[in-house]
Amino acid sequence: MKYYSSGEALYICKDESAKSILKNTVPSLYLIEEEQAAKFSGPIYFISSVTPYASRGLAILSHSSHLYEKEGVELLNIGEPKEAIPTWLSNAISSKKVFALNPSYGKSLELPKNKWRVNIVGLGDVGGILASGLRLLGGDIIETLGLYDLDEAKTHRWVKECGQISSVNGNYPRVTAVDKEELYNCDLLVFCVTLAIPPLGTENLDVRLVQFKGNAKIAASYAEEAAQKNYRGIFAVVSDPVDLLCSAALEGSLRGGGLLPEQIRGYGLGVMNARAQYYALLSSDLQHYAAEGRAFGPHGEGLIIADSIENYNEEKSLYLTEKAQKANLEIRKLGFKPYIAPALSSGALSLLDTMRGNWNYSSTFLGGVFFGCKNVLHCNAVELETHKLPDKLMARLKNTYNYLGNLYDEQRLNTKSMP
Repeated sequence: MKYYSSGEALYICKDESAKSILKNTVPSLYLIEEEQAAKFSGPIYFISSVTPYASRGLAILSHSSHLYEKEGVELLNIGEPKEAIPTWLSNAISSKKVFALNPSYGKSLELPKNKWRVNIVGLGDVGGILASGLRLLGGDIIETLGLYDLDEAKTHRWVKECGQISSVNGNYPRVTAVDKEELYNCDLLVFCVTLAIPPLGTENLDVRLVQFKGNAKIAASYAEEAAQKNYRGIFAVVSDPVDLLCSAALEGSLRGGGLLPEQIRGYGLGVMNARAQYYALLSSDLQHYAAEGRAFGPHGEGLIIADSIENYNEEKSLYLTEKAQKANLEIRKLGFKPYIAPALSSGALSLLDTMRGNWNYSSTFLGGVFFGCKNVLHCNAVELETHKLPDKLMARLKNTYNYLGNLYDEQRLNTKSMP
């Protein structure tokens, strides 16, 4: 490893090619000895990759074993370092002072230090409920809540409805209507557009995949516009199928110059965790899930529920996975579309946790695949929750990771909606 300083930050490069690309964005680099590097008190950036879209632009290294790890689902697991790491660097990683940096993007996230400006696109069933949740609960962190829908009547209806949610003791964000030109003048853009929701009576289909064809084209077009306008905030996907639409949005953004992979985040896993909690509370031997359980993967087929991250039980985990995965069908059997819990658990509550810098369930870019897991956004970078995972659980994670990568390719080939 070679160490370079810009005066304000320390950069660690594995080879000369990494250094040459880094110099394009940080021209004032000078080589220093490891002894000097070990005394550095500022941020430390490890050049993890120089290939565009092979990794996030900036991420917090969660553990020393991830220093030389190729970005992927393995970053959720704590292993043994592949190479010897100096003690001072290992300590810095443990203190969350070391970032994995891919300098090929030449830009970074720009997030607010105080309150956020949030715009919601699409005011159907999910968008309207989600907006209500943010109005009710977001007064401490949201400055303005902008609403937009192609149907102007929907926009004005929800501006009035949300604007009239208040109490004498509340603190609420200001609700406004925004037009298409103002849409990307925000810190968080929430994509809730849905072209068509499969009607009741189609429970034999994976309704989320049915929605891909139309929604993928729309998500890609909005992401393209965001990139064209040099949007530097979060592009949050709430529409189904969440994880695949994140991939479609990233691909669409490339036509406009490209968004950063970490700018695009999917919000569908929160409700799967909430559903697992609901069913766990109904069983005397699953009460531990609320404290010990975890959810991973997509909002739909491929979901992984672990009953406990400490004492993993395969049988109990598979039971909760099935219950959470099919919970929406139970609502449909009653004659209703299941959108209230997703709009609040995956949408409003998870978005608020993201803005507040709290741990939340959402899908984030991992080496080419958007994968749902517990993570936190701070210092303009994503940190993943990591554990020493049992082999059986790790095998399930790898299977789902590969499944999602292959599924997006299949869906893209089977529809003319993608560019």
